[in-house]
Amino acid sequence: MGWIGQGAQRITTETLIGRMASKAATVLERLGVGAGDGVALYMRNDITFFEASIATGMLGAYPVPVNWHYTPDEAQYLLADSGVKVLVIHADLLPPIAAVVPPGVTILVVEVPPDMVQAYGLAADTGLAQAGATLWRALVDAAPERQAPPAAAAPNSIIYTSGTTGRPKGVRRPAYPPEAQALVSRMLGLCYGYTEVLQGQRDPSTVTTAVIGPMYHAAPNAHGLFSARMGINVLVEPRFDAERLLALIERERITHLNMVPVMFVRLLKLPDEVKRRYDLSSLEYVAHAAAPCPPEVKRAMIDWWGPVIWEYYGSTEMGNVTHLSSQEWLAHPGSVGRVIAGLQVRILDEQGHDLPHGAVGEVAGGSPLLTNFTYQNAPAKRAEMDRSGLVAPGDIGYFDADGYLYLCDRKNQMIISGGANIYPAEIEAELHKLPGVADCAVFGIPDDEFGEAVCAYVQPDPGAVLDAGELRAALRKVMTSYKVPKVMEFTDALPREDSGKIFTRKLREPYWAGSKRSI
Repeated sequence: MGWIGQGAQRITTETLIGRMASKAATVLERLGVGAGDGVALYMRNDITFFEASIATGMLGAYPVPVNWHYTPDEAQYLLADSGVKVLVIHADLLPPIAAVVPPGVTILVVEVPPDMVQAYGLAADTGLAQAGATLWRALVDAAPERQAPPAAAAPNSIIYTSGTTGRPKGVRRPAYPPEAQALVSRMLGLCYGYTEVLQGQRDPSTVTTAVIGPMYHAAPNAHGLFSARMGINVLVEPRFDAERLLALIERERITHLNMVPVMFVRLLKLPDEVKRRYDLSSLEYVAHAAAPCPPEVKRAMIDWWGPVIWEYYGSTEMGNVTHLSSQEWLAHPGSVGRVIAGLQVRILDEQGHDLPHGAVGEVAGGSPLLTNFTYQNAPAKRAEMDRSGLVAPGDIGYFDADGYLYLCDRKNQMIISGGANIYPAEIEAELHKLPGVADCAVFGIPDDEFGEAVCAYVQPDPGAVLDAGELRAALRKVMTSYKVPKVMEFTDALPREDSGKIFTRKLREPYWAGSKRSI
């Protein structure tokens, strides 16, 4: 049996699931939480996050991870929309949102661990609970283990997806039936590199991973909880730091990781002498997903870490549907892989008909076994995504002749200007090639004449001085003039989620605020 660790603390998986989560389930049940209810987890990465998630599932209730970067308005919306009965929150995160917690929600405060205080540069007393707070740890430690058997199968977490337009939507999916659970376990095992463990060919305690992405996002949440339940050794990191990760790999002999491309970018920016300082030979399997990975970044990571880099593609709603190795990617650069056995991916035209290999269309995927979800309080939006039992997450792509899937853009980010369809990803790819451009985001803004105009926000490299006119001239050499951004802004830092995705909505919204339309 493996363990879960945070800082210097190590707890066996058996203790976490068999005793700690059982006692926590008693606490939640005494507070009125039952099957179908929700418990909000408003925390950074913490062992308590695992404890509370597993305890909630034991009752047949839904864990509801919350993005702790939310403004009070965003937090109020999620807490009200999800209808949670209990809020489990880190002490320093409560004061900014205390006034917007809906009436009737019980607040349980988790004091911030010392390693997290240090990692986030918090004042020493910031992580302590205020007088009168109800402490999670005190209640759990004093509670007896729950005597009733746990729910036959735990529901999935309700993950609120980050919308590009409008409010986030909560993906509510009940517990999988046995045949679906078997498919999910095989799919996750493949994507995280645990197939040998699942097949009984490897002792899970010989595998060590680290949760380095925020667990309010779907991929780190699924990776962390699945790993813990399998008995894999799990290190819970408070946040991602490039050099700290290299040191962690060497010290803990980490074998498996689940990452996002922005982490690769930050690792590659480390000085060469820092990269050479650490022994990374323990790494066997490094998966990445959640955002497009620039080809030059992926190639550089393979050159550095070797052919241990794997990729999968999916979404919160659809599940993970494709998978590929380093060797496959080198032979098919830019691909996100071939379809996982037991799952489906189709490329559809606007009428819902299948398109041949090479033709670009809407991506729909998943399995009828896994599509029994809805959006919290938004069933009509769920219906809009259905494609004959599969799910269309909003991506545009195509298959090559060998059956490898390539993604072109997001359908809901497509700009329609003067009747012409413009895909931001195409413009972003060309901007990335230009000297001095560190990153960029392209989106549509209102235009009285053409309906929408192309707008680009550009983040220059440190010390670089860029000129909008020169960038436009360079773009006109490689693309038609109507795709060249009409508006170009420069910023020192683009807004990002912890997953690495650029928060385009925050850039886009001010332009549409005074408009009566959103596209």
